[in-house]
Amino acid sequence: MKIKLFDSELKVMEVLWREGNLTAGQLALVLKEETGWNRNTTYTVIKKCIDKGAIERLEPNFTCRALITQEEVQEQETAELINKMFSGSPELFFSTFINSKNFTKEQIDKLKQLVEKLK
Repeated sequence: MKIKLFDSELKVMEVLWREGNLTAGQLALVLKEETGWNRNTTYTVIKKCIDKGAIERLEPNFTCRALITQEEVQEQETAELINKMFSGSPELFFSTFINSKNFTKEQIDKLKQLVEKLK
């Protein structure tokens, strides 16, 4: 499922992924606390997410439920980044990533384990 989410829409989705189903009012309260958004801003972004098929509106009480998972969005965004910035080359992306960080020994060991699992 290819749905392009903008930063504001991702903020709404992150709350739903973390908290589970919430009413629009509950979402507005959380996002007011986390981002300073007013209720109208939150409702506008929720509507955009519904229109894109990322959120489903359930009754009663305008309950919002995520229709896409965080993992789906991460995979899609990563693929888009690799295509856009690394000419579609996962190897170039990975090489750039590992060469640009100062990893701890523990992080290096974890990365090695991930690579081993791929074999």
